[in-house]
Amino acid sequence: MRVLVIGSGGREHALCWAISASPLCDRLYAAPGNPGIAELATCAPIGVMEFGRLLAFIKAEGIDFVVVGPEAPLVAGLVDRLDAQGIAAFGPSAAAAALEGSKGFTKDLCAKYGIPTAAYRRFSEADAAKDYVRTKGAPIVVKADGLAAGKGVTVAASIEEALAAVEEALVGHRFGKAGAEVVIEEFLEGEEASVFALVDGRHSLLLASAQDHKRVGDGDTGPNTGGMGAYSPAPCVTPEIEMRVRREIIEPTVKAMAEEGRPFKGVLYAGLMLTKAGPMLIEYNVRFGDPECQVLMPRLKSDILPALLAARDGVLDDFDLRWNEEAAVCVVLAAEGYPGEPRKGTEIRGLDRAAADDPAVTIFHAGTKREGDRLLADGGRVLNVVALGKDVAEAQRRAYAAVDRIDWPQGFCRRDIGWRAIARSSS
Repeated sequence: MRVLVIGSGGREHALCWAISASPLCDRLYAAPGNPGIAELATCAPIGVMEFGRLLAFIKAEGIDFVVVGPEAPLVAGLVDRLDAQGIAAFGPSAAAAALEGSKGFTKDLCAKYGIPTAAYRRFSEADAAKDYVRTKGAPIVVKADGLAAGKGVTVAASIEEALAAVEEALVGHRFGKAGAEVVIEEFLEGEEASVFALVDGRHSLLLASAQDHKRVGDGDTGPNTGGMGAYSPAPCVTPEIEMRVRREIIEPTVKAMAEEGRPFKGVLYAGLMLTKAGPMLIEYNVRFGDPECQVLMPRLKSDILPALLAARDGVLDDFDLRWNEEAAVCVVLAAEGYPGEPRKGTEIRGLDRAAADDPAVTIFHAGTKREGDRLLADGGRVLNVVALGKDVAEAQRRAYAAVDRIDWPQGFCRRDIGWRAIARSSS
C-alpha cells in the first residue's frame, strides 16, 4: 500500500514514524514533509492547501491511502475532494470538521444534545459582547469562533483583559474571518486533559490519554502556545473518568453528528476540564494533537495503519489497540521569540548524538529545514524530544538529558514538562 501523509510538523513526523513501521505500507510519501520526515518518506514540496496539486500528485504516484494531519485542509474540505475522486482518506468531511472549524457550532451541538460543557454565548457585535463580559465578570474565556492557529483563546483574569480580547477580535480583526464571531464562556476550574478517540461514523475507539502544557513558561506562566510539551498517560484520567468521558462526551457526540447528517470519521480530540462535577468538554479538535501525537505514537504497540483504515471503512466495532505500559514525555524545543515572532535560520547541531545515546529517545522535527549539510530552525516550535520510561519521572529525565545534548543556543524549552503527573505520584 502506498500511503501519503499530509503535513509538515512534529505530529506528521510522529505519524510517518508509526506508519513506516507497518508491514502494510510498501511506500510512504509526505507533502510537504520536513527534514526528519524525509528520512522515512519521499517528500513532495506541495502545500497542505494546494488541493489541485495534491490530487495530481496522488494520481500520478498511485497513492492508495491519504492521512491528513493538520486541521486547515480538513475544515476546507480536502477529504471531500478526495472522496469525490475515489481516493481513500483518513479524516472528517468539511461538515464534520466543523467541530473544530467553529467553536460556536460545537457549543450549540453540546447544548442541543446535553453534552457537558461550559455555559456560553455567541457574539458578532463588540458592544453586546462587552456588555456580556461586564455582566458576567472575570475570570472568563473569550474565543475566536474559527481556526486561529492556536492563538484565538484568551483566558481572561480580569474584565479589562476580556474586553481587550473582544476588541482585538471583533474590532481589530486580528483573526480575520476566524474572529468575525466570538464565543464567550464561563471559566471552568479543574485539571485539563486530552482524550483521543478514533471514530468511524458510528463507533468510537478510545486511545491513550495525554496532557499537554500550553503556557510558554515553567509553572504554566506566560502566554498560551500551540503546546510546549506533553506526556502520556495522564494519571488524572482514571478508569472512572475515562468511562465517563466515553459515555457522557464521546459517544453522545458521535451519535449527535450522525443525527445531524454530519457523520464523523477520523480522530476526535476532546480537550477536557476535569471539574468537581465531572469531566466537561472545553473544545474539540478533529485531528491528532500536537504535541500529544508525539507521545501517543511511541506508546502504541499495535500497527497504526489498520486502525486508521478501520476508521475510514466503518469497522472499528471489532477493533482494539495495545499500548506500552511505559510513560512518554515530549519536550518541545522552540526558537527565540516564540510564541511571538520566532528567530529563524539558526543552526542546530548534535541531533544524531542526542538520540543515539539513549534508545528510549526519539526526536521528531516540527519546524526545520536543510541548507546543504546544515539543519536550520524554520518555525516557532522546532523540535520534539520524546523519551519513554517506566514512569513519567524517568521519561522526563531521559528527555531532558537528550535535550541537553543538542547544540542549539538559540532554542529554549520548558523545564517542567510532566510536573503534574510527578507531583501526583509523590503525594
